[in-house]
Amino acid sequence: MALGESEIILIVALLIFCGLAILLAILYITTLQNTLKAVSEENQKMKPNAVWMMFIPGFGMVWQFIVVKAISDSLKAEYIKRNLPEDESNFAYSTGKTSCILNCCAMVPYLGIIAALIGLVFWIIYWSKIVNYKNSLISSIQ
Repeated sequence: MALGESEIILIVALLIFCGLAILLAILYITTLQNTLKAVSEENQKMKPNAVWMMFIPGFGMVWQFIVVKAISDSLKAEYIKRNLPEDESNFAYSTGKTSCILNCCAMVPYLGIIAALIGLVFWIIYWSKIVNYKNSLISSIQ
C-alpha cells in the first residue's frame, strides 16, 4: 500500500512540528537549568541537572510543579542574599504554576485545546520571566 502525496505531506508536517516542539522543550529546560546555575549552591533548592527529569513521560507532568516551586524558592533566596530588588514577591511562581495546571488540563477531552492554547501563553510568559531573572543574576555579578 503506497502513501499518497497528501499523506506524505501530512507526515512530514507532523515530523517538523514534533521536531520543533522537542527543540523548544530543550531550549526551555536549558533556560531553567542555567537559571539554577546562576543561583549560588547554598540557595539552590534543586540541582540544575534535575530539571531534565521533566522529559520523563508521565513523571514529568508532576515534576514540572516541583521545578517551578524550586526555581521560585531558589531565586527568592538568591535575591535576598544579594540584596537585589524584587519585582514580584513569588518570582514567577504563580505564572509557572498556572502554566503547569493548564498543561495538565490540556489532556482533558474537550477542555484540552482551550487549556493548551491558554497554557502556551502562560508558558511563554513564565519562560520570559525566568530569562529576565537569570539575566539579572548574571549581570549583578559583573
